[in-house]
Amino acid sequence: MTMLDKPVRRIVTIDDAEGRSKPLLIGPVLDVSRDPARPGYASSHIWAAGTNSRAADVQRARTHPAIEPPSKGSVCRVITFPPDAVYAGKVGTAEVAAFFATAGSPHASTYSPKAPHPYMQKTRTLDFCLILEGRITLVLDTQEVDLEAGDTVVQRGANHAWSNRSSEPCVIAFTLIDAAG
Repeated sequence: MTMLDKPVRRIVTIDDAEGRSKPLLIGPVLDVSRDPARPGYASSHIWAAGTNSRAADVQRARTHPAIEPPSKGSVCRVITFPPDAVYAGKVGTAEVAAFFATAGSPHASTYSPKAPHPYMQKTRTLDFCLILEGRITLVLDTQEVDLEAGDTVVQRGANHAWSNRSSEPCVIAFTLIDAAG
């Protein structure tokens, strides 16, 4: 069974009143964003941190509304990218704008009909990306880099997109850290 066959499971730990570690949350991630223009796209929101309040962190884990993390914070998610063939030729200005607006980050889109990929984006974040399953191409302004399971990317606020040119979905774990503050 692969990750694609089941929802992402999240275990959140905490120390109890005596300082002993214990699980606080165990279960599937319920906050999953989709993109109607890309059938098969799924972004499972694992965690977002930006405050010292544990209660607020637990709530934010389910409700963080944007691609970028909170100010001076971080966000972790697991994203499944469907093959580009699923939406090739069907995505334009309106679909990309709707995706970034729904994702809470309309300003992150660098869409242009002349861009190398419709979902080009740029955020003021430091991103750690680990390809868990499948193959994908990191699209940059001047070059493309083919990646496969086990490869990592340290994305330092560069304009980019993820292009899945294979026939199978690709799963990537992301941790984004706010670099604006």
